[in-house]
Amino acid sequence: MKRLPLITPHPPRLSTLTEGLARIEESGIYSNNGPVLRAFEADATTRLFGGRGACLAVANATLGLMISLRDAVSDGPAGRFALMPAITFAATAQAAWWAGLTPLVCDVDADNWSAAADEEERLLERYGAQIAAVVPYATFGYGIDLDRYRWLSKRFGVAVVVDAAASLGTTDASGLGFGAGAPFPVVFSMHATKPFATQEGGLIHCADPDRIERLRAMANFGFTAPRTATLPGLNAKMPEVMALVAKARLDDFAEVAGHRDQLADAYRHAIAGRYTAQPRPTGRQALGFFPLLLPSERTHERDAIIARLGEEGIGAGKYFSPHLGEQPWVHEIAQIEPTPVADMVGSRLLSLPLSDTMTVEDVAHVVDTLDRIVAIKARPRVAAPPPIAETMIIGGGPAGTAMLTAASRHGLLPELSRGLVLVERDQAIGGGQLGRYAITSDSTAQTFLSAIEGNPDPAIAALADHPATLAIARHRASLGVPLAEVGPMLRAIGDRLHASVTANGGTVLTGTEALHARRKEGLWHVRLRDTATHRDTERVARNLVIATGGHQPLDRLVTQRVAGTSLMEIAGDRLVQSDSVLARGGFEMVADLLSSKRAPRVAVIGGSTSALTTVALLLRERPALPFGAGGITLLHRSPLRPFYHSVEAAHAEGFTDFGPNDICPVSGFVYRLAGFRLEARELVLRMLGVDGRAPEPRVALHRVTGDDDLAARNVLAEADLVIAALGYRPRALPLEEADGRPLGLAAHGGAPMVDDACRVRDRSGAPIPGLYGIGLAAGFVPHGKLGGEASFVGQANGLWLWQNDVGMMIVDQLLAGRARAAA
Repeated sequence: MKRLPLITPHPPRLSTLTEGLARIEESGIYSNNGPVLRAFEADATTRLFGGRGACLAVANATLGLMISLRDAVSDGPAGRFALMPAITFAATAQAAWWAGLTPLVCDVDADNWSAAADEEERLLERYGAQIAAVVPYATFGYGIDLDRYRWLSKRFGVAVVVDAAASLGTTDASGLGFGAGAPFPVVFSMHATKPFATQEGGLIHCADPDRIERLRAMANFGFTAPRTATLPGLNAKMPEVMALVAKARLDDFAEVAGHRDQLADAYRHAIAGRYTAQPRPTGRQALGFFPLLLPSERTHERDAIIARLGEEGIGAGKYFSPHLGEQPWVHEIAQIEPTPVADMVGSRLLSLPLSDTMTVEDVAHVVDTLDRIVAIKARPRVAAPPPIAETMIIGGGPAGTAMLTAASRHGLLPELSRGLVLVERDQAIGGGQLGRYAITSDSTAQTFLSAIEGNPDPAIAALADHPATLAIARHRASLGVPLAEVGPMLRAIGDRLHASVTANGGTVLTGTEALHARRKEGLWHVRLRDTATHRDTERVARNLVIATGGHQPLDRLVTQRVAGTSLMEIAGDRLVQSDSVLARGGFEMVADLLSSKRAPRVAVIGGSTSALTTVALLLRERPALPFGAGGITLLHRSPLRPFYHSVEAAHAEGFTDFGPNDICPVSGFVYRLAGFRLEARELVLRMLGVDGRAPEPRVALHRVTGDDDLAARNVLAEADLVIAALGYRPRALPLEEADGRPLGLAAHGGAPMVDDACRVRDRSGAPIPGLYGIGLAAGFVPHGKLGGEASFVGQANGLWLWQNDVGMMIVDQLLAGRARAAA
């Protein structure tokens, strides 16, 4: 049986280059930009890049990135970030760090797996001059749009350095090499594993010959004159022997590249309709291996699939998984944005062999073997119309998947999955929007870890050693967990839940938006839209669970009154909502708004956790804002109460402001639901002076007493910035009656969306059959065996509740209803 390793290095043989080696020995020039290297650079410029610009050969591509980045930012603004995509090799981040920059990792495009254009532009808008350079990666040799990066560079005044490590050999439709004539450095690898294989080496191309010569000096210790360093530098020179090998590869590269392109076409033809690959390029894509995505329901089997392929003599891998944002070292030094698409792509990537010595028949053998292992038929059958689903969950974020986690903790997920459809707008389930917030949770690390520890589902329990889980575990002794680190773990759990649901007969529709649902004859007809193709379909379900989260609607600010006055009228353009402040970049936004104020004054309105968390964020972020005494005023109506684990613990600190109705009869906790926890609790304890704590001098509390509270109005009128932390309202799915009339909900009038059994209520407050709600702003209040103090007024939210009692409350009703129908 012919073995097909994943990577088969096939550089020119030194044994065939003896004449050239002899000439190098005779010349006595082995490095320092010798004649062989110069000849190769000139030849590469002509043959690969149509004679445009110039090229510099270096010892390896990582060094090429390092000097290119260092040069790009040396005379630019004092930004600290290098913006780069999550799907790339670790060297991209390493090079930025060695150049003195902090990697800023963003999500990728679901189609071609390169940096997502909207994410790049969003971050450039948010961080502004803090971003010194953009480092796009031409993913797996795919020819990204460099004209767009010219535009970004001009629009935002940001440097660009292209990581094209895998792209030497990629061309446009006319045959011109990728990067030809680019005004910024485009850095290629000539490592032995690349299509343009030498043994080691890199090539930098740029339209500006002067920049190439400056980089040449930087690659030679920064010498611009003999032994005179005038630039930052290091030793990145390519030796003459490697330049000789590179010249030999250039001579036969057209044939090598053509053969690899035939193999890539054979792969695309063989997998059509069964696996996802990058779009077919208009020209040629240099490929060192062939990457594809496994079907989502096979994600958790990837390692086993790779092992099975290996047993049959076929090498396979999972470049790049873990992706850049999941690398432990990168986690420590980088700023990582939410990356749901990269998480999905990275979890499903499978790399298959593509080498100079393979044949088209070998490709067919690889795909046939993969099909057999994955158990996918070569020609998929036309699917029958989908049956009526037992349950459809709208929303696969933390709340929607928490319900599935609750079922898994009780061994009921396989039963629940039968006839289940989960609809999620993002490309992966689990993480939702948590990762976009720059704050710590009001839950402990153990709360998040409890979903994994002791879970009877072995696939979920195995996440105990996952890098995202270990990152959470490091915060066991902390006041909460950074939400940016919670997202990756929830997405990892989401991947396992996705696999389990599909393996047990359910369906997970990612990249799908629910537009509305119509109630007809006891069934829910849900209109769905594929976010990639914009194609609409309809699915029918007996039960519907709304888990679409909450938001802070702008229209509420128009009608909101504080201390008897219109909030909009008194605050005007000084008014922002807490959600935008707590999001990543929110503190920077506040700092910009207050930059002209020597002693800024901020008013925060609300007595919720988001209000206290907003105050805590403004106090602790760096660089610190110049708040003087009482610079932040918290306007609240209800008393601020700290949480205690017991009456004894409260009394031990001298806190006695509670009565019997404030104690949970189940747990014995004081202010179990109304009390602030973790970071917010510490701030409340300080402000109340509990147990001798010194109040925070920069914060003043003002309890609004009524419509005639003139002092509250003065605080709002004199504040430089007013932050409304007025809570969240449900982002409810539009519902209709059979005749198309809107189905009115209690939530539309400002009442809680659900009753004490998580059933969605109509305008009269009556539960709507077959309709449930869970998650932020659903309005659920624990009761009975769930505990909670009798004095509590409001709603309770929390991942632990959703993953346990609240989630199981819905699961039990769904399964009981199914049992009744079967009887």
